Amino acid sequence: MNATIKQITPILRVINLELAIQFYMEQLGFKLDFRYEDFYAGIEKDGHPVHLKMVDRIAGEDFMRRNDEDVCLLFSVNDIAELFQEISAKPIHIVQPLREMPYGKEFYIADPDGNLIAFVE
Repeated sequence: MNATIKQITPILRVINLELAIQFYMEQLGFKLDFRYEDFYAGIEKDGHPVHLKMVDRIAGEDFMRRNDEDVCLLFSVNDIAELFQEISAKPIHIVQPLREMPYGKEFYIADPDGNLIAFVE
């Protein structure tokens, strides 16, 4: 295979596209990159894209992801303690508070659709 992967873009399923866009932009600092009709959008932060796809419903097992094992997105960051302070001051569901692990520091949050997002330093 001669093709080169230029970028990987995760796609999160959401029930309310407007609410999801608002959450990622206002709470996490993403920017809207594009919208396609009324069911699909691209957002990005620091050059890293995430796509949002609206669905009628999310299967019950997806809502059970609200434990600290089933992460949908993982962001490697610097200054994680400062980021955790910023996020703690916002109306964001923190699933796993900041903790020290053998591989570094981490914390997890959930978006309005139950998608788990991990931040690791």
